[in-house]
Amino acid sequence: MALQIASTSALAALGAALRAQNYRFITVTPATHRRVNRRPENEWALDLRGVLGWSRPFREGVLPAAIEALLLEAGLLADCRDGGKRALVRASTIGDRLYFHSAWPTCDDDAVFFGPDTYRYAAALERALASTLLGRPHDTIRKAVDIGCGAGPGAIELALQCPEATVYGADINDDALALAKINAEVNGAAGLKPCRSNLLDGIEGDFDLVMSNPPFILDPDELPYRHGGGQHGAQLSIDIVRTGLERLRPGGSLLLYTGVAIVEGEDGFLTAIRPLLDEACSAWRYEELDPDIFGGQLGCEGYENVERIAAVWLHAVKRG
Repeated sequence: MALQIASTSALAALGAALRAQNYRFITVTPATHRRVNRRPENEWALDLRGVLGWSRPFREGVLPAAIEALLLEAGLLADCRDGGKRALVRASTIGDRLYFHSAWPTCDDDAVFFGPDTYRYAAALERALASTLLGRPHDTIRKAVDIGCGAGPGAIELALQCPEATVYGADINDDALALAKINAEVNGAAGLKPCRSNLLDGIEGDFDLVMSNPPFILDPDELPYRHGGGQHGAQLSIDIVRTGLERLRPGGSLLLYTGVAIVEGEDGFLTAIRPLLDEACSAWRYEELDPDIFGGQLGCEGYENVERIAAVWLHAVKRG
């Protein structure tokens, strides 16, 4: 179900109001979210974080009047049981940045996901921008793209770090692009350009920097924000490596955060991309950031022979 935003200016104003109030919320995994919300004392929201972070229903008087009015103007309030209401978006923070994304639970085809992977991606990006492997100072990055930008945290951070650059936030999800545009306004990232694109189709030219945090789960329902395709969910990441290297300028960098299925101690994703990296790159670095994520996925169809899912980070520099 597409997100119907009645007023983008009202949602942007809500973001500004939340930042002014020093609102903070760290988004957890769906499993943790479910467990916390099932506690009897969490049946109803009692404060701003309960409404906009935990996606709990709330009763009259819980939200400040100005905040509720902006949600109503944005068309993002819904009636629910027992005369309560529920916000149709969540607001999460990474440091001082604030991002709107889909309300919990994220079960729709066009859900805009945000969670622990987002935080690992943002942290790895920050380290990469300070790394000598990047091979160029920030002010020489003129054109960059975040493939599958979602709510925009990676692209927005890059646009803020490199204010002279044009940063494309590419996605196939119109809700993601709408929220990325609003989030860019909320965070003052004037260099972000949201655009509808699948693997860089429709975007002309080459790039100084290509980055991505794509879906990597083998999802039987093939939800776009989760499903990474074949090879235990690695196919989309493989395609991004191939396309990204083709579209990088000499000396440009590819930054990729993804999850990989480890089978009998072997990383099939790395095996698939190693020939591409060796052929096209002057240097590349690949590391496990977390050896065991989404453990519950191992009980699902298609993961019968998978030992673990690891969070990995790739930083590759194109030969030039």
